[in-house]
Amino acid sequence: MTTSPVTLKTEGAVGVLVIHNPPVNALSPETVQGLMDGLAAFEAQPTLQALVVHCEGRTFVAGGDIAAFEDPTFSAAPYNSFLARLEACSRPVVAALHGTALGGGLELAMACHWRVAAPGTRVGLPEVKLGLIPGSLGTQRLPRLAGAQRALDLMLTGRMIAAQEALTAGIIDEISEQPPLDAALARARLLAQQGTTPRRSGALTVQAASLPEGLIDQAMAAAKARPQYPAHEAIVACVQAAATLPFDQGEQVEAQWFAKVLRSGTSKAMRHLFFAERAAEKIPGLPRDVTLRPIRKVGVLGAGTMGGGIAMCFINAGYETVLVEASAEALQRGMDTIRKNYDATVSKGKLAADERDRRLARLTPSLQDTDFASCDIVIEAVFENMALKQQIAQRLGQVCRPGAIIATNTSTLDVDAIATASGRAADVLGTHFFSPANVMRLLEVVRGARTAPDALATVMQLAKRIGKVAAVSGVCYGFIGNRMAEVYMREAEFLLLEGATPVQIDQAIESLGLAMGPCRMLDMAGIDVGAKTVIEYEKAGGLPPDATYRVVVRKLFEQGQFGQKTGAGYYRYEGRTPLANPQTQATCDALAAQHGIARRSDISATEITERLIYSMVNEGARILEEGIAYRGSDIDVVWTAGYGFPDHQGGPMFLADERGLAHVVQRLDHYAATRGNPFGYWTVSPLLRRLASEGLRLSQYAS
Repeated sequence: MTTSPVTLKTEGAVGVLVIHNPPVNALSPETVQGLMDGLAAFEAQPTLQALVVHCEGRTFVAGGDIAAFEDPTFSAAPYNSFLARLEACSRPVVAALHGTALGGGLELAMACHWRVAAPGTRVGLPEVKLGLIPGSLGTQRLPRLAGAQRALDLMLTGRMIAAQEALTAGIIDEISEQPPLDAALARARLLAQQGTTPRRSGALTVQAASLPEGLIDQAMAAAKARPQYPAHEAIVACVQAAATLPFDQGEQVEAQWFAKVLRSGTSKAMRHLFFAERAAEKIPGLPRDVTLRPIRKVGVLGAGTMGGGIAMCFINAGYETVLVEASAEALQRGMDTIRKNYDATVSKGKLAADERDRRLARLTPSLQDTDFASCDIVIEAVFENMALKQQIAQRLGQVCRPGAIIATNTSTLDVDAIATASGRAADVLGTHFFSPANVMRLLEVVRGARTAPDALATVMQLAKRIGKVAAVSGVCYGFIGNRMAEVYMREAEFLLLEGATPVQIDQAIESLGLAMGPCRMLDMAGIDVGAKTVIEYEKAGGLPPDATYRVVVRKLFEQGQFGQKTGAGYYRYEGRTPLANPQTQATCDALAAQHGIARRSDISATEITERLIYSMVNEGARILEEGIAYRGSDIDVVWTAGYGFPDHQGGPMFLADERGLAHVVQRLDHYAATRGNPFGYWTVSPLLRRLASEGLRLSQYAS
């Protein structure tokens, strides 16, 4: 017999529905059934005067069991029926909130008659982050409690709010310093004593003052402008129903929209990423009980844009941090930039001035690398040059204390070569932060051949503490993300030589949902940066023997066209506005003639997207074959969290699965036949071809 995660206990004349479904008390089907059985048991005991809903462990119900949504027979009806019975109860029902009350957890709390919360409680309806809407009357109860405008904001953003804001909004009724169960029991007894009719949120009406004229129309227009996210339109329609229809009719509107968005490709993709990010935390072969190295103090070498951003990540998370530079001028520039970044956040009202000061107080600037001796991890963020990084690794190997982790922030270089230079390779790994490091979510953690398991596990845990989504990569040129980006840029340049324009290429890629195409992206990042990477890769012997390989970016670099920073690159710029650049067109014409490449005018948007994206997918399959990435889903995490690949597409591996791997293979074979394949650019990965033939999914592949 399986023990139910829900039990009904009694505390005097008060029944207590206790949920115990660790780690976050998610609403699994078993939990829902337990709640129904527990409520029935309470209803059968008329001597009990009130009911408290309480969760054991570190949190109230933190949401539904998302895996249940993958079941084609899933229905919210049983849980919604339970909530209706709970709310209709003639005896007072009190929710005891602590930790987080999210999604179905907040919907449970809102069906109770009174909500008492511990001071640190946070609440929210974050379903939109999964391409969904609240499916258990959250769209109907929240506007009735908090008003239409606030409900729209909370559901469209999916943000959590603290207990005090929830109290002000009317979402909760009381904040108590007592233990949550004690406070809820006291309130339940008082309500029972008073004998008043229970206050039911479903019986309330949405206050007109919370629905300014034009609010719904404006929100609907904004939602329809983003059709790739149908949950936005659904949320607005449901809030409109809450404001204009009786509760039971609003319930029907919500149910119809929930069924629609649950089946949408967007939600399927975003649910894939939800599980993918959690899977990326798991490292095959790493013992679960590995002892983590303590991290109390952090060192960062280099106070430039990247080093300063990395330092901000750690002081934001509460870590004492030492920032070292070689010159006083560079150190001061770095400190000034960090201060300026915080001042800007304070001026926008997003950070309190005293909190800024506390963070800055945790940062110690220094010109002496010997100050790293007291640090538990040191991250070097110097210029992307192998000789320099090896020299620094050797020095850090000497000045860092035994057991301290040495991390290199490199985007392409051989981490094993850097580790060897340190003289203590077991302590070394790569931490590829993305710029701006204090903003971007992704951290690519590069596991060297000799990286110690506890060092790797420690950095993965540290990534979570500084708010990063981390994915592990093995050592190769460019790791996961930049290695795939290289083939993406390769095909973009070949298309330019064949006759496509930067505008054509970028518009085709942006139609998939990427914020910017490859030409605009490299103009913003700096063509000089891109060209130097190619040049260094050539010096290392990594390029194919192809005279046309990335010739466009190298020629623009020679011409001093570095992109936005010089006012011209693939585009020319008036301020930040990209305009067609006739000089780039002439350069591509000349390069094509020089290399005997026929120019053509029949390049379609479909060809552009297939050549760029399918080449990248093929490279991703090779990365999996080589064991550089553990899972196909890890690659999707890297590209959505670090490279702007749209979450509603689920990442490049997921997109390929949805389009069909057999189709992807057929198109790669087509381009090999029509464009030629002397350098193996179109040779299909054996793994990709096998998965396609077996009808398996690339995003679910695990090495």
